[in-house]
Amino acid sequence: MDVDAQELKLNYDGGSLAMPLGNMRSLFGDGNNLLLQDGVDYSKEIPTHNRVRVIGQPSVPVKAHTRSYTQWPTSQASNAGAGRTCKMRWDGSDGWWTARYTGAAADLGSFLQASAANPVEFVTSRGTKYGPYRGVIDGN
Repeated sequence: MDVDAQELKLNYDGGSLAMPLGNMRSLFGDGNNLLLQDGVDYSKEIPTHNRVRVIGQPSVPVKAHTRSYTQWPTSQASNAGAGRTCKMRWDGSDGWWTARYTGAAADLGSFLQASAANPVEFVTSRGTKYGPYRGVIDGN
């Protein structure tokens, strides 16, 4: 199987972007650290609360604690839960490609502005155009 044809998902603040690895390499740069898929440290304070283990039994108090773990990229099993589609092109992409994103389109735009190695733009499935980010796309 062609490694560049396998789908890769990148998480960013506010959402995620999924598309083939070859496209990610072209858009973000072949040696970009984003492609290494490092985990993100996550920590959340859980307040004191009551928990019922068995319905009909009395509740048991649970002390306040901190939940900490490393969040790795995940994806949904069905296309319906995997995000919305968009068409995306960037300098050197030779046309439009389909990608999936979760979260707000504006957050995807902020991520592309901060991370893309090449000028890029995208159009949501509703037809809203975003970009170009990071410069002008050649052949626009």
